[in-house]
Amino acid sequence: MTRTYFVAGTDTEVGKTFVSAALLACAARQQLQTAAVKPVASGCEVTDEGLRNGDALLLQEAMTMDLAYSQVNPIALEPAIAPHIAAMEAGKRLDVSRMAGICRGVMSAGADLVLIEGAGGWRTPLGPRAFLSDLPRQLDVPVILVVGMQLGCINHALLTAEAIRRDGLTLAGWVANFAREGMARADENLATLRALLPAPLLGVVPFDEAADYRSAAQALDINPLMV
Repeated sequence: MTRTYFVAGTDTEVGKTFVSAALLACAARQQLQTAAVKPVASGCEVTDEGLRNGDALLLQEAMTMDLAYSQVNPIALEPAIAPHIAAMEAGKRLDVSRMAGICRGVMSAGADLVLIEGAGGWRTPLGPRAFLSDLPRQLDVPVILVVGMQLGCINHALLTAEAIRRDGLTLAGWVANFAREGMARADENLATLRALLPAPLLGVVPFDEAADYRSAAQALDINPLMV
């Protein structure tokens, strides 16, 4: 049975891709087949094979299934700016239904675990009346929240969890990710989040200057996701 989760973040640059790759590596250690999709990515580089995004390439490396890049990152945008602005400048329309169709194709490919990684925070715009949060709503999949452990994270995490719930989706779990070192009162902030977030803590990922997602996988527990 395939289990699919949308990976959201409390903000941009909180380590969604790093944590997603670590979750995939954790699943692979349990002999599970994994796949991932980053439906839209800005900040792509021009290569001989077309536009390529570093985050999408990392997911492609971490997953066990062999998927074409176009399946992992169907919408690649060059400028490292908000996706809806990058798409507008490129003359492209970000269509949630098209993204959902590609995600469903990956979801039906036979993996045990599929992760669909968002961009930015929960309410990242795709257009005048569309948001990336419309994608997990259309797919009706539960959410994993990556909390970037930094000043303000409690407010961001609780507001995001509230928005997820109001959108009719389930917060299946969350990961505390120390994307930066030196957070003041880290233990106290973590204890507050554990008390207030209505979902299991899947792991606390310490700061790693080497950014090795395989090492980070050792700090995670995916068992609550696979029941």
